[in-house]
Amino acid sequence: MDTEKNTENSNENEGKVSRNFIEEIIDRDLAEEKYEKICTRFPPEPNGYLHIGHAKSILLNYGLSKEYGGQFNLRFDDTNPTKEKEEFVESIKADVRWLGADFGEHLYFASNYFDTMYEKAVLLIKKGLAFVCDLSADEIREYRGTLTEPGKESPYRGRMIEENLRLFTEMKNGKYEDGAKVLRAKIDMASPNINMRDPVIYRIAHLTHQNTGDKWCIYPMYDFAHPIEDAIEGVTHSICTLEFEDHRPLYDWVVANTDWEHPPKQIEFAKMYLTNVVTGKRYIKKLVEQGIVDGWDDPRLVTIAALRRRGFTPESIRMFVGLVGVSKANSSVDYAELEYCIREDLKMKCPRMMAVLDPIRLIIDNYPEGESELLEADNNLENPELGKRQIPFGRELFIERDDFMENPVPKYKRLYPGNEVRLMHAYFVKAISCEKDADGNVTAVHCAYDPETKAGSGFEGRKVKGTIHWVPAKEAFCADVRLYENLIDETKGVYNEDGSLNLNPNSLTVVKACLEPALKAASAYDSFQFVRKGYFCADAKDSKEGAPVFNRIVTMKSSFKLPK
Repeated sequence: MDTEKNTENSNENEGKVSRNFIEEIIDRDLAEEKYEKICTRFPPEPNGYLHIGHAKSILLNYGLSKEYGGQFNLRFDDTNPTKEKEEFVESIKADVRWLGADFGEHLYFASNYFDTMYEKAVLLIKKGLAFVCDLSADEIREYRGTLTEPGKESPYRGRMIEENLRLFTEMKNGKYEDGAKVLRAKIDMASPNINMRDPVIYRIAHLTHQNTGDKWCIYPMYDFAHPIEDAIEGVTHSICTLEFEDHRPLYDWVVANTDWEHPPKQIEFAKMYLTNVVTGKRYIKKLVEQGIVDGWDDPRLVTIAALRRRGFTPESIRMFVGLVGVSKANSSVDYAELEYCIREDLKMKCPRMMAVLDPIRLIIDNYPEGESELLEADNNLENPELGKRQIPFGRELFIERDDFMENPVPKYKRLYPGNEVRLMHAYFVKAISCEKDADGNVTAVHCAYDPETKAGSGFEGRKVKGTIHWVPAKEAFCADVRLYENLIDETKGVYNEDGSLNLNPNSLTVVKACLEPALKAASAYDSFQFVRKGYFCADAKDSKEGAPVFNRIVTMKSSFKLPK
């Protein structure tokens, strides 16, 4: 009987898709007919470049809109003119599009709603729910109280509605200096939630705004502006990260008291934290200004622009976000998981080419001088659709320095005097001797090849244990190849005791590599697997036609294992 019951339960569960808690909320709202159509949004402030954490929010909001046949908005929360720039607006639009989140014509700016926000502030004053306060910022903080002690009401809280309307109008008209007055919501100074203790909803700032120019000298605070922006756009589910959970009562208070027929609902989810990376805009800005990195898109960063420049793909980011999932509990994700996703995405897409990063010369003494041939190679054995290519082969080649040892260590399977290996796509060669410079460094290896062992010839004689890659000395070209490690020293954590970043001095190494000639045609963002070395991408900023610069996206080996 138990077996029969288990079989029945298994059949019932078969085909069911696991729902995250946000989807369950939306399902209930639709079942209760609270909304006719789902609308989500991604609302960045244009004060910096987006990072990998923002990618999760973008893809979550866009994915929900697609799942429910709804609408996805990109809205710039540009209510703070002190830090916002057009450069950031354009970079954010490019990042969102690159990730595949299509906002179409639904591009909005919070600053376009300033008139409506002002009207709603006036409405609150008329309802007796907002007042003009003359306390300084320090005094407001002092009056606010603590987590264990209630706040104290402002002496200006009892101003009459007419006086508040006049003063707020004068604030808008530029009569007062910055900081002289603010508009505050009148809620509850004894609330256990400090956000509800008469929060400031407008402040004076005589600044030119990147979108509205000098039209306004008062600007709404985020907690007042955001719910109104959502309501104006018809957003149904305002999905944000957990740090806004304590702000939700204020969000609900604003939409409830500013008279909206279909108020939006705020839902919080856990942020995504990556180990040993820098995501804080303040820290990235400092790294840029100090020249430690070469811009917001430096491939050592995890801004979306930096990941793209390094060679990550939108598909790999989407895979990563899908693996991380959606939850209510904050947790850290190992950077190796992101690396796993890009390896998985590229392994079938990329041509597998040969590049020698630390070259020494290999001379095949018994190969006819002056002669050469073209050898055929598969671009990717696992993906025949990528075709084949011809590689020049001759008497002199370049190989990796560590592929030869004059005195080999135990279990060493590459070249050493008397040992034979296969040259990838070519022949068996046996090392005979080597040349050295005055410091004892090997500069060239002499060997002999067996012409009967040509790759693809069907040779079935002796076996060799090692295969090494190479490039033709005559036809190869030199290029800068950038080898990246984490920007942060993983052994010591992200921050030093004084709060500064614990930077890894070896986060970037540039080598002059020798590459097979086909790579010379690489264009910006073209990706390749350099056999045995990792995945690499032609740098979009520094590559020139016929002179590419390559960034290492990720090494070949992974420490991450996909959970079963």
